Amino acid sequence: MERDVVIEVKNLKKTYKKRKGNEIIYALNGVNFNVYRGEILGLLGPNGAGKTTTIKSICGLIKPNGGAVLINEIDSNKSRLKALNYLSAVLEGNRNLYWRLTVRENLEYFVGNRGVNRKNEQGRVEELLLYFNLKEKENELVSSLSRGMQQKLAIAVALSANTEIILLDEPTLGLDVETGYEVRELLKRLVKEHGKTIIISTHDMPVVQDLCERTVIINNGKVIADEQVDNLIAFFDTRAYIFTLGEELTSQQRISLTENYPMCNINFNEIEVIIEKENDLYKIMDILKSEKTVIEKIDRSIVDIEQIFLKLTKEGSKE
Repeated sequence: MERDVVIEVKNLKKTYKKRKGNEIIYALNGVNFNVYRGEILGLLGPNGAGKTTTIKSICGLIKPNGGAVLINEIDSNKSRLKALNYLSAVLEGNRNLYWRLTVRENLEYFVGNRGVNRKNEQGRVEELLLYFNLKEKENELVSSLSRGMQQKLAIAVALSANTEIILLDEPTLGLDVETGYEVRELLKRLVKEHGKTIIISTHDMPVVQDLCERTVIINNGKVIADEQVDNLIAFFDTRAYIFTLGEELTSQQRISLTENYPMCNINFNEIEVIIEKENDLYKIMDILKSEKTVIEKIDRSIVDIEQIFLKLTKEGSKE
C-alpha cells in the first residue's frame, strides 16, 4: 500500500563562501528524502554534516541554493507561509518560550497568536495543560520550572497551532530518565491518538530505537542512509560477532584489527566486530592464527542503532 507523502525534500543544495577567498563550501549537496503521514522519522547526522541546515530549510529559516521542500505538495520557496501552516517546530530545546511568563500565559499567548478565536482559546489552553500534565504548574513562571517541565511546555506550545507535522530538535536533551520516558510516551500518543507526523533530530540513539519507525542519516551534505530502523538493525545484526579468546592480543594484532575493521572493539580477551563480508570472518581468524591466539568461542552479537550510526558516518567521512 502506497503511503501518503507529507514532506518531499528534493535535491536540496546549500552553499556558503568561505570568509577568506572564494572557496565554496557545500553544506547540502543534493539531499533527497520523503516524510510519510503518521510516522516518527529520525533525522540524524554528526556535527557539521548538514542536518541542521536541512532542518532550517524545512522550517523556512534558510533559503537553499537549489532544490525544493514541498509540504503537502506546496513549495515552501514559492509559498512559504502557506506551506508552513502545516508545520510547527521546537528548535534548540526550550528556547521557544517566554521565561518571564507563566505556563498558562505562554499557552494563552501562542494559542491566540496562532489564530484561535477568543471563544475557543481557553478551551484549547485547558486541553493542552491536561494533556501534558502541566495543570499543577499553570501559574508558575517558566524560569522556575525544571528542564523536563520546560521541554513539555515547549512541545505543548508547538502543538498550540494543531498542525499535522511537528519537527523537534533534541526533544530529550538534558532530561532525566523518568522525564525522558514521559516525553517519549507523549510523542507516541500524538501519533497514535491524533495522527500527527513527527520529525525528530537527536543524538540520543535510544530515543531513535524506541520511537522512530525510519531514519534518515545525513553526512557530508548527503543522505547516506534512508531505511526502516528494524531493517538496519537486522542487516547489521547478521554481520556482528564476538570472539572470546584464551589470552590477550599482541600489539600488532590490535593494530591489524583496528586498521582493517573500524567497527572493532577490543576489551582484554574479547573482540566485538561488525564485518562487511562473510569472508572477513576468516581474515580475522588469520590475524589471530598468526600469533597462535586461542579462540575459545565465536558468537553472534546484538547491535544497536548507535553502532550502526557510527559505522555509517565513518564510512561517509571516508567517501
